[in-house]
Amino acid sequence: MISLTDSQKIGMGLTGFGVFFLFFGMMLFFDKALLAIGNILFVSGLSFVIGLERTFRFFFQRHKFKATSFFLGGVLVVLIGWPIIGVVLEIYGFFLLFRGFFPVAVGFIRRVPVIGSLLSLPGISSLVDKIEFSDVSNSLVVCGDVGDSVLDGSTEEELDSTGHLIPERST
Repeated sequence: MISLTDSQKIGMGLTGFGVFFLFFGMMLFFDKALLAIGNILFVSGLSFVIGLERTFRFFFQRHKFKATSFFLGGVLVVLIGWPIIGVVLEIYGFFLLFRGFFPVAVGFIRRVPVIGSLLSLPGISSLVDKIEFSDVSNSLVVCGDVGDSVLDGSTEEELDSTGHLIPERST
């Protein structure tokens, strides 16, 4: 059993309520107030769960700048009062931020008894395989920072703005 500190328990509750309010706000035709409350609860809950410093480091890594801009920009747009545009920006930023986690999640879900067998169905398995193995060649950054060393010895000059390796050009 995983032991959680009191602040992590509070963070789990805040994050859960944040997801609930976001979902409920979308179900009620993008209600501005519910989406704004959900955004604030989600981000503050995340800060409680992993800590302020780790949250800041996660969002403001150089190779995650585009994803963070879309996600936090979407939060700001929702708070300003344009909920549909803001939610679209947030969802895009969320997928960019957590795309490295999706293969891990799919691998875990494949081991769950009932859901795993559903993911093995012919039409679904090809889509799930694409998600699971989509970022294998692009996940060579060891420490998560663009300037850090990479498994094959590449340096910052050979990485693009998202932190992925640029293919070598033959001269």
